[in-house]
Amino acid sequence: MDLFESALEDRFGDYAPLAARMRPRTVDEIVGQIHILGEGRSLRSLIASGELSSIVLWGPAGTGKTTLANVIAAATDAHFDPMSAVSSGVKDVREAIEAAKDRLGQRGRRTVLFLDEIHRFNKSQQDALLPAVENGWIVLVGATTENPSFEVNSPLMSRSLLFRLEALAEEEVLEILKRALEDEPRGLGKLQLEVTPEALEHIARSSGGDARSALNALEAASAMAAGTGKIDVDVAEEALQRRALPYDKSGDWHYDVISAFIKSMRGSDPDAAVYWMARMLDAGEDPRFIARRMVIFASEDVGNADPVALQVAIAAHHALEFVGLPEARINLSQATTYLALAPKSNAAYMAISKATEDVQNHGPLPVPKHLKDAHGSASRQVGAGKGYEYPHAHGGYIDQQYLPDRLKDARYFEPIRGREAELADEAKARTEGDGSPES
Repeated sequence: MDLFESALEDRFGDYAPLAARMRPRTVDEIVGQIHILGEGRSLRSLIASGELSSIVLWGPAGTGKTTLANVIAAATDAHFDPMSAVSSGVKDVREAIEAAKDRLGQRGRRTVLFLDEIHRFNKSQQDALLPAVENGWIVLVGATTENPSFEVNSPLMSRSLLFRLEALAEEEVLEILKRALEDEPRGLGKLQLEVTPEALEHIARSSGGDARSALNALEAASAMAAGTGKIDVDVAEEALQRRALPYDKSGDWHYDVISAFIKSMRGSDPDAAVYWMARMLDAGEDPRFIARRMVIFASEDVGNADPVALQVAIAAHHALEFVGLPEARINLSQATTYLALAPKSNAAYMAISKATEDVQNHGPLPVPKHLKDAHGSASRQVGAGKGYEYPHAHGGYIDQQYLPDRLKDARYFEPIRGREAELADEAKARTEGDGSPES
């Protein structure tokens, strides 16, 4: 470290943002991402082994991608070389690779090349990394908020391990904020701030699982509270420029608002449905929870009255993962209004409910012989498959029993409206005809 770097290090604590000062230095300091960093989990084991390979970290902003790259370099005593795909080009990459080769050859020290927003590199820029990755001159840690399956070249992906990072839970963000308030050397501990639980919860909830955003808001709030030393909800709101809406994810407000959202869609009111969705998003609800509820709704309340509804809901769910907030709120709004306007039918829900009831009441009824598998000669000898009529040999339809004998007259699916009613009418026409396409 030269004199300039030493001076920079000395002044880091005076000028660096709180989020940078509180950046975890070891795996044990990292909050969240238990699915890859918990004891015995994949990435933790890889770091502990010291046998690093190139990796791609995919996840929302503020989930620890840069932190992980730093921790990986420190844990393996590797040189850390950060680079952003926004401001760097092929020339910069090649210079970094040459420096890494010299470092490895002269001192036997590996280099972790951290490439933030790797998805911003085009194909030729990404290709420039391949020889260095293949030859082990660098350990590439790429970070992206976009789906790497679409944004990172296949040759580079095939030579890297992919780790998915999740948005932090509200409780995890709260833990990070509390650490910052208590930490004296790096955090705000010396200020001895008085922070109300409501203010801290509002900051955590409004961060959307982004630790950096939450710490920035806490730092702004601490500056505003310089005179009083107290951070309450009013100060937190001013720091965030967002009003604290009453929305307790574990309390009545949470269940009341999601209930209003679902009932508004069921009642075919797109305006109300969008309003309640906006309330949830603004209050920090996990958008994946909203998307999952819409996927369920598409089958439970729309069903085959409009089969496209399920496709729309699933597409919105995928769009959320692919695009992320805030843009994905448009996709969620599109799906919400479509589901609200779609014809409603709970026939699919009622069908599985009634069928499940019969399964539980009657137990595992035997499969009729003509429906049993008849591929084996032993099965055929005892009559399996005997009497089965192949529908395609009869124009696509033949009237025969498909339910167990005890339930042969049971009816579970009762079409109500929309496309399912049309399909039912077509099926009825076939049963009343001779089964041919023309009947």
